[in-house]
Amino acid sequence: MRNLTYGMNVSVDGYIAAPGDALGWSVPSDELFQWWSDRVGATGLALYGRKLWETMSSHWPTADQQPGATPAHIEYARRWRDMPKIVFSSTTRTVDWNTRLVTSDAVTEITRLKAGDGGTMDIAGATLAAAAMRAGLIDQYLIVTHPVLLGGGTPFFTALDNWVNLSLVETRTFPDGVVLTRYETRR
Repeated sequence: MRNLTYGMNVSVDGYIAAPGDALGWSVPSDELFQWWSDRVGATGLALYGRKLWETMSSHWPTADQQPGATPAHIEYARRWRDMPKIVFSSTTRTVDWNTRLVTSDAVTEITRLKAGDGGTMDIAGATLAAAAMRAGLIDQYLIVTHPVLLGGGTPFFTALDNWVNLSLVETRTFPDGVVLTRYETRR
């Protein structure tokens, strides 16, 4: 049985993107960027929703070839390209960079993937994660809280029919007042 983790940068008031999908508030320190890069390097399979896939695939496939690319960015770009990925979308037509496209029901496919063998799975994208959250499929939440209030935007959490009990298993402070909290779902 594979574990499914949902982790993103989040504002103190719970948003992963500001209105208009602005992300400038979540620029990571070098230490936090390395932490995210190590997560990508350790991920057995990444599950993306269409919107976040479009954001990531517009930058990371060639980020290591850009003028001024740092060694950390070069490493992340390589890890991102090499990481197995699935994109869930009914409108995307083609994917690349070690990626498979799924156009059928996401919850059914994620349930099937969780039942199989393999490394950990990370889910990315608010809409896709919301479907998995409502279905009770997420085993772990990585909340990387930045000290900013956005006042609106795309929320990290979705509305749920029932509460989900969590156990705090890790905290870590990064530069600039960014705090990681990692929770496991209690079943």
